[in-house]
Amino acid sequence: MTTEWHFYEPAHGHGLAHDPLNAIVAPRPIGWIGSVSRDGVRNLAPYSFFNLLAYRPPLLGFSSQGWKDSVANIAATGVFTWNLATRALAEAMNASSAAAGPEVDEFALAGLAVTEGQMVAAPRVAAAPVSFECRLTQLIRLETKEGDPIDQWLVIGEAVGIHIDRAMIEDGVYQTARARPILRGGGPTDYFEPGECFHMRRPAPPQA
Repeated sequence: MTTEWHFYEPAHGHGLAHDPLNAIVAPRPIGWIGSVSRDGVRNLAPYSFFNLLAYRPPLLGFSSQGWKDSVANIAATGVFTWNLATRALAEAMNASSAAAGPEVDEFALAGLAVTEGQMVAAPRVAAAPVSFECRLTQLIRLETKEGDPIDQWLVIGEAVGIHIDRAMIEDGVYQTARARPILRGGGPTDYFEPGECFHMRRPAPPQA
């Protein structure tokens, strides 16, 4: 059977109902990033352009479309946390994705208890079974192939402290599925956990 290809040049649009790019590179882990402003306002936001980048030292990174509060806070303080988003915390994670001003504490907005980092002055999601405390190593503005800067910011941090719920460890081995981590799909509502897909819509933008 001959394959019929849908080919497109991204610079000229994809010609489909929804951009397929992030549906193809999926499912992806969620960067649930905790930070705090210089004024002491806590921020919590999920990023789907996220992953572990290196073992030694443990480096992880997330990419933000636009200079959002998380990026501004991390640029100012040099620290942040990553918190494991799980099925039990999915609704709270989704609530924390709401478009809110820099004066809003998304931990409070999502009804989440907070605990402070031991190694860095950044907030953690108390209920998350795993959290990383991170120090900023690089903040990079991304560019096009022509070298033109775009409004996309890559934040890379080194995990200097890692918290793991001991219930997730068996015989010295972390049990990935036991925590029921959730992953981002490509559609506007698609999230996954191992063996299951579920659907959520992001909160509507606040009315002016």
